Parts: sequence; structure tokens; C-alpha cells
Amino acid sequence: MKIENCRAKDIDEIFRLYKIASEYQKSKKKVVVWPEFERQLVETEIAENRQWKLLIDDQVACVWATTYSDEQIWEEKNEDTAVYIHRIATNPDFRGQNFVEIIVAWAKKHARKSNKDFVRLDTLGKNEKLITHYTRAGFDFLGMFDLKNTKGLPDHYHGVPACLFEINLKNEN
Repeated sequence: MKIENCRAKDIDEIFRLYKIASEYQKSKKKVVVWPEFERQLVETEIAENRQWKLLIDDQVACVWATTYSDEQIWEEKNEDTAVYIHRIATNPDFRGQNFVEIIVAWAKKHARKSNKDFVRLDTLGKNEKLITHYTRAGFDFLGMFDLKNTKGLPDHYHGVPACLFEINLKNEN
């Protein structure tokens, strides 16, 4: 198992995993479904080395994106130094292997190496199972918040509260 940056050649696989994730979300009741993301968004993340993949036996098992600023979602908390995780999508051939815990361990190391104090992520709507999943992986659930400015954010951020999660690295040894 290894984690590395995605490359341009991975883009079709990333979008395949996003589509599978959206279909899975559609099968659940009361879950916010991912829209079709803009290809340019992912191309930019890849070019900026912010799109990641977890490989098992040279197969993409999971993908996610990172950023170091997320002002529209985190508002005044964006002033903190943080790594923000977005769009975790798992290859169905590898489901059930708790990749979130692996991503959290990686993100903590990545954040410390980058001199960041927090690891953060968000999800939308009141998805109790996902809230439990992220808190079990080590995140503190900060609550549900109505976003003040969703202009330019992907469509699924409009009209639903955001659940915010963080790990404060300053509180860890």
C-alpha cells in the first residue's frame, strides 16, 4: 500500500470513482449526492499536487483532494493553518478497508510536515453514519453550519448545512 500524487493519466479513474460514489449516495436516503465535478477543478488539483491516490497492488483503491485554504466553508476558522481534505472516493473493489483512518494518519504527517495545526474536512447534510465514521477516525465533530457564501462552490453545497470536522494537532503528542 502506498500514497502518492495523482497524475494526469489518473483523471479518468478519478471521475469513474466519483461517479460510483455519486451512485452509491443516490442509493441512500437523505444523503446529499455529489454533482458531476468540473474536469478543470481536478486537472488543477493534479497540476498543483493536491489530488492523491492510495494504491494497493498498483490499483487505485481510493482518491481524495487537499487544499490549504477553504475560506467559503470554514469562514473565520480559515485563518488557522490547516490541511483540508475533500472528495474521498473509494474503489468498490476495496470497500470496507477503512481508508479514512489511513488517510487521517497520512494527513496528520502531511500537515505536520507542512507546518499546519489542523486536519479538517466537511460533509453536507445530516448524514449520521458519516458523522460517526469521521469521529471514530479521530475527528472532532464541530457541528452543522449554514454557509454564508456558496458562490463558486460545487452545486451540492447550496442550500444544505455543512458538517465540519477537525483534528487539532496542537492537542496531540
